[in-house]
Formats: sequence, structure tokens, C-alpha cells
Amino acid sequence: MARPSSLLIILAVVAAGVCGLAQPGAAELKVDYYASTCPNVEAIVRGAVQQKLQATIRTAGSTIRLFFHDCFVEGCDGSVLIESTPGNQAEKDASDNKSLASEGFDTVLSAKAAVEAACPDTVSCADVLALATRDAIAMSGGPFFPIELGRLDGLNSTASSVPGQLPQPNQTMDQLLAIFKAHGLNMSDLVALSAAHSVGLAHCSKFSNRLYSYQPGQPTDPTLNPKYARFLESKCPDGGPDNLVLLDQASPAELDNQYYRNLQDGGGLLGSDEVLYTDNRTRPMVDALANSTAAFYKAFADAIVRLGRVGVKSGRRGNIRRQCDVFN
Repeated sequence: MARPSSLLIILAVVAAGVCGLAQPGAAELKVDYYASTCPNVEAIVRGAVQQKLQATIRTAGSTIRLFFHDCFVEGCDGSVLIESTPGNQAEKDASDNKSLASEGFDTVLSAKAAVEAACPDTVSCADVLALATRDAIAMSGGPFFPIELGRLDGLNSTASSVPGQLPQPNQTMDQLLAIFKAHGLNMSDLVALSAAHSVGLAHCSKFSNRLYSYQPGQPTDPTLNPKYARFLESKCPDGGPDNLVLLDQASPAELDNQYYRNLQDGGGLLGSDEVLYTDNRTRPMVDALANSTAAFYKAFADAIVRLGRVGVKSGRRGNIRRQCDVFN
């Protein structure tokens, strides 16, 4: 159970964030948006996600990460799903998106195909991705929560729009906060959403500098637990292949607050993970979320809902794609 003072910190920061997070287009979002036009959409998407999750552990982390990358570039409009063409290099082929796993894309495309069969030309790819993300979270042990719907799909997708929009694994706290603020999100959102790193994998190249080239005279990041550092060296030899490593060794298939307990023990895989505990501004929130599953569930669900409001398209700024990876 979290200490009352810690819970107050979380609630105060979350409340402050809610007050300043009005997003253009977000007013059109409603939980029951498809109640009359496609009443079974949630069950249809949930079935597709469940099928994919049973096939591979990578489905959950890949789908959640896909949603994050979509919303942080041009808003939550499904533009990250578009395939490149000879005349246009799309978002998914930008360098920052090259590591997005195919399982996330496959999940959304399968869910969209099932939705189209039941409700043609009715549900946007952006909403299918939002629903699939919520279900991937819940099916991985995270919270289940009502998801707001009514997004339209974006009309553009360019690789050139990606640089500078996404957090990087070795950024400082100030840099991370600046990126979140630029998208209408705050410190509580940063701490909560980072727990998505309790599922999924990361390439050695995303953190190997913490093992071998942290700074002159100190090759290993001192915030890394020494035992964990030795383990990572065995998975990622210096100059070796760019292997994949589980983001959370303790409970890799569960989206839970073990992520924060790992940070307390020097077990954050990415530098951008561990900085949440080494920075005095966010450390109290990490401690509070590590100590209370209920507080974690609330903070994570609230943050995902706010993320889903970023840059929402409405009116003439979007449409409903029949196929998620190509424009109509």
C-alpha cells in the first residue's frame, strides 16, 4: 500500500495535468462513439488482440509502443501504419520507427479487417489502434479502462515529420519533459507511461553505451545495479550483434508496477528509464507507484487516455481508411 503522502503527490500532479490538457479535436471523443454504428467493435478488436497475444509475447509491447509512436507524431491518427510508396517515405520508415516490431502492425491490420467485415467504412484505424492498445494492456495484467473513440485517420504520413518528436533512450530528464510538454503531456504522464517498458524488448544498441562507453574513465553507468550490468554484458558483448533483451527480466509478460521496483534497484534497462529514479523530481512518484498497484493502475490508465487525445483529427482534417496501411 502506498504511503498517503506519496499518493497525494501523484494525485496532485495528475490533477494539475488534467487542467492543462485540452487537445484540439479531443472534444469529439466519446466512450460510446460507435454505440449505434458498430456496437460490437470492442468485442471484435478484443478477439483479434487475444488471438495475436496467444501467438507471441511480443504482441502487447509492440502494440502499445505503436500507439505511443503514432500519437507523438502528428497526433493519434493512424499515420504510423501507412506503408511507404515510391513517391513518399512514410512515418514507419523513419529511423526512429525502424525498430517498431511487426507484431504491433499485424495486430492492428487483423483487427481492422475484422471490424471492416462487420461495419464497413465506419471505424477509423486510429480508433482500432487505440482499442487494441487498451486490450493489450489489460490482457497483459494492466488496468482495463473505458477508451475514448471518434478519431479520424490522418491524411498524411511522412518520415520527415518524425525526427525530434519521440523520446530517446539516453535523454536527460529535462529533454524528456520538454518532449512530453510539447505534446500537451506532463511529468505524471512521463512517469506513468514509461511503465509500458515492463513488457517488450529492446535492442542492445539502445543501451550498450551504459555498459561500455558511459563517460571517459567510467565505461559503466554507475546507476546500473552491478549484477544487472554483468547480466546485460553477457547478452550484449561489446562489439557483438544487436541482440534483443527483455525490458523487464522479473515479469516480462506482465504490464505491472514491477517496472518501478526495478528502477529502485538500479534495474532500468534504458537510461531514460533509470533517470526517473535518479532525478529528485520524479523519484517520489516512482516510489509511490512501486508501492501501490491501485495507484499504478489509475496513473497508467489516466495517462493513456490523455495520450489518446493528442492531435486528434476531426472534420476535414481526416477520414476513415478502409485499409490501415494505405490511403483511400
